[in-house]
Amino acid sequence: MQNFPVLIVKLPVTFEIVAVAFSLGFVLALLIATARIKRIPVLDQILTVFISFERGTPLLVQMLVVYYALPIVLKAFFGIDSRRWEKIIFVDLALILNQGVFLGEIFRGAILSIPKGQREAAIACGFSEFDAFVKVVLPQAVRIALPSTALTLIGLFQETSLVFMIGVIDIIGRANALGATTGHSLESYLIVAAVFLLINFALTAITTRIDRKFAFGVTAARTGAV
Repeated sequence: MQNFPVLIVKLPVTFEIVAVAFSLGFVLALLIATARIKRIPVLDQILTVFISFERGTPLLVQMLVVYYALPIVLKAFFGIDSRRWEKIIFVDLALILNQGVFLGEIFRGAILSIPKGQREAAIACGFSEFDAFVKVVLPQAVRIALPSTALTLIGLFQETSLVFMIGVIDIIGRANALGATTGHSLESYLIVAAVFLLINFALTAITTRIDRKFAFGVTAARTGAV
């Protein structure tokens, strides 16, 4: 356990990557879901190709494409030299795009799963389009999307294990470096595994509790209606 203090100091890097990727990916997902539902011409076709790329290629490949291709694009079209940018910026961008796509498809599926008749009935009762969406469709869509969103967040923590391949030293990168210098790779990776398991258990417990509260609200509403 002597490697534990050396490894744990890099855990905030992992949390920072997850926080940035999930929060900005969440915003991007809302935009993608909205655009896909409205089927905006041209944009819908572009998003279809982009989503196919993100869902059909390994995350490491996506990181490498962003890391090597983005500087070329920025230099060629905007005259921006990104060679001195911190590597974590490219990692964050790759993960934001990835999360945006996967969460966007989750949100789109959840919204489309709500029968159109409910929105139409709300509008017939005097609700505006916006109010009908916010007060009738959205609460149900959130309940449907929550489990998959939680799984995506948990998966994001696991996906950060790839960032050291780009040169970002997080907890996995530090474990890899320690293994190379001390020869005690197994001990370092077991500590990392224990840390990720604890994070997984904590996130699972939190999301399960939230899911039960939503389920309780739905059950109580139905009981009251009866």
